[in-house]
Amino acid sequence: MTDNVKAALLMMGSLALLAINDSAIKAVALTVPLAQIIVLRNAITSTALAFALTRTRGAFRLSRRDWHLTLLRGVGEAGAAYFYLTALIHIPFANLTAILQATPFVVTLGAALFLGESVGWRRLSAILVGFLGVLLILRPGVEGFDLYAIYVLISVLFITLRDLTTRGLSPEVPALTVTFVTSLMVMGLYAVLSFGTPWVAMPAPALLAVVCAAGLVLASYVTIIRAMRLGEIAFVSPFRYTALIFALILGLVLFGEWPDGWTLAGAAIVVASGLFMLYRERKLGVTPDVPEELPEVSTQP
Repeated sequence: MTDNVKAALLMMGSLALLAINDSAIKAVALTVPLAQIIVLRNAITSTALAFALTRTRGAFRLSRRDWHLTLLRGVGEAGAAYFYLTALIHIPFANLTAILQATPFVVTLGAALFLGESVGWRRLSAILVGFLGVLLILRPGVEGFDLYAIYVLISVLFITLRDLTTRGLSPEVPALTVTFVTSLMVMGLYAVLSFGTPWVAMPAPALLAVVCAAGLVLASYVTIIRAMRLGEIAFVSPFRYTALIFALILGLVLFGEWPDGWTLAGAAIVVASGLFMLYRERKLGVTPDVPEELPEVSTQP
């Protein structure tokens, strides 16, 4: 088995872990406030990351510029987490994941607008077609349109902020440091949001699910970094779209959800456009933007 094949399997495994994490949160949120779930989950992940950082030399010796970018990245992650997770408990899992596949399009446009990166007409065409696929999923103005789908789009904008600031970080900044700060900021946001909302006693299965969710996120972090370091990024990146397959399976099995035909067609258009854009990036020698930090917002591309 080649390194690229191993890396692809690791990438798919990482996305499967994140999808299961999302499913656990969605299930527990039926009876436990979301803010309580995220504070507990991130308290666990932050503690584990803090322990790992004790073995990282110069973990917090960042320049002022890198600190500013790290905090700005945390704002992007925290905002994305709020809108994504709120939508997660209100709309079908597969619909949410399908809309989220538009993230690379927005990141590419953001890089062109704010970082001066060149984007040719073929990739711009793929982005336009991809957005048309998203509109097919959303179907604004028709019966069945869900306002929480807009929350997913807002989360995409925050993810774009996160990814663009990640690009600006110095290479020597430890990924664990950035991840730890991000985890603390997400936990802090939800701690504030939990004010005024009484915490509830969690039955053992719910508490176990939250602990497992924290473990799944950390395991995914290790797995995705291993995947990106083992294989060629251009080869591994397209396997990010398997997140949609996992969302379809888990949504059907755990929640009895299955998208309608229009949503499936829109998702197919988004994935096809994304794959074409990755093909063009590979042909042009452009490295796809796949951050190695822990993705706090789950199942994102």
